Amino acid sequence: MTSEHSEVDRVWQAIVGLVMDTRGDWRRNVSEATGLPFTRVRALKRLAGGPLTLRALAEALGTDAPAATVAVNDLERRGMVTRCEHPDDRRAKLVSLTAAGKAALRAVKSVRDHAPEPLASMSREDVKMLARIFDAAAAAEGSARKARGSRGT
Repeated sequence: MTSEHSEVDRVWQAIVGLVMDTRGDWRRNVSEATGLPFTRVRALKRLAGGPLTLRALAEALGTDAPAATVAVNDLERRGMVTRCEHPDDRRAKLVSLTAAGKAALRAVKSVRDHAPEPLASMSREDVKMLARIFDAAAAAEGSARKARGSRGT
């Protein structure tokens, strides 16, 4: 591994560590605000863009179809999603948010997500530099995702 790659990997691990170490309070607050386990909130967030098949939802959640089915069954019992037949594939079901599911997502947005102290204490100049870097990375990822989508992968 070149030193350039090892430096990039080190920075990435620092970012991941910071995010993972500081998300617990926010996740607990989101669960309290919605009355849902955070895994169910993740499923609702994936459905915010529109209906998905169970298979597509499983992929979006990074899980398998049986786990996605368990989540959808729970959310359906809570009145937060509905299932209907796919218009083009009678074997598939589309999962959609209900008004209650959309209300839960509004509750998620109302939970304040403060920057962790290591970021909050940075200088304005450093924050602006970090914003430029992450904006560029997000744009590159968006372009890569679009290219993967256009190839059907």
